[in-house]
Amino acid sequence: MAIKIGLTGGIGSGKSVVSHLLETMGIPVYIADDEAKRITSNNNEIRQQLVSLLGEEVFINGNLNKPLLAAYLFSDPEHTKIINGIIHPKVKEDFIDWTLKNNHYPVIAIESAILIEAGFANEVDIIAMVYAPLKLRLERLAQRDSSSKEQILKRIQSQMADEEKKSMAHFVIVNDEEMPIIPQIIELMKFTAL
Repeated sequence: MAIKIGLTGGIGSGKSVVSHLLETMGIPVYIADDEAKRITSNNNEIRQQLVSLLGEEVFINGNLNKPLLAAYLFSDPEHTKIINGIIHPKVKEDFIDWTLKNNHYPVIAIESAILIEAGFANEVDIIAMVYAPLKLRLERLAQRDSSSKEQILKRIQSQMADEEKKSMAHFVIVNDEEMPIIPQIIELMKFTAL
């Protein structure tokens, strides 16, 4: 039976870097954000609920209107809860199916910025948080996205605070461009073997 690592951290913390390194080590990683997009686009129940909530323009030519959804999602914390309540139960079902298919691996992982908030904490054995200082996260996001600093801060503020995530994590990987990441991942692997 596979040990399940829940990899979380705020936007711009470097979760993807850690996920890629885990995959390089032969550990399958379920990227919740990618899978949520796939499921949202393909699941009729989710599509109907989003259309009821936001109108027909939430899908353009069959594709999710991401700017419209993001504008709604990040405009109010209650909106985030509503959208998560529509999408994340289906993502959780998909993740459970995925874990069963990959249970022959000794270790598997899920990457999710909102692992705890979306109710996945009970689906994993170990919560590993990727942490980066806010200033560095803002720099990374400014380079990666075409969003304004205000938009980026809204997205960050819509997620659970780092200190709260840290208090719930079993393991913290510091991704501050000073501490090497690979030795920390090796320590995480040792931790999974305990």
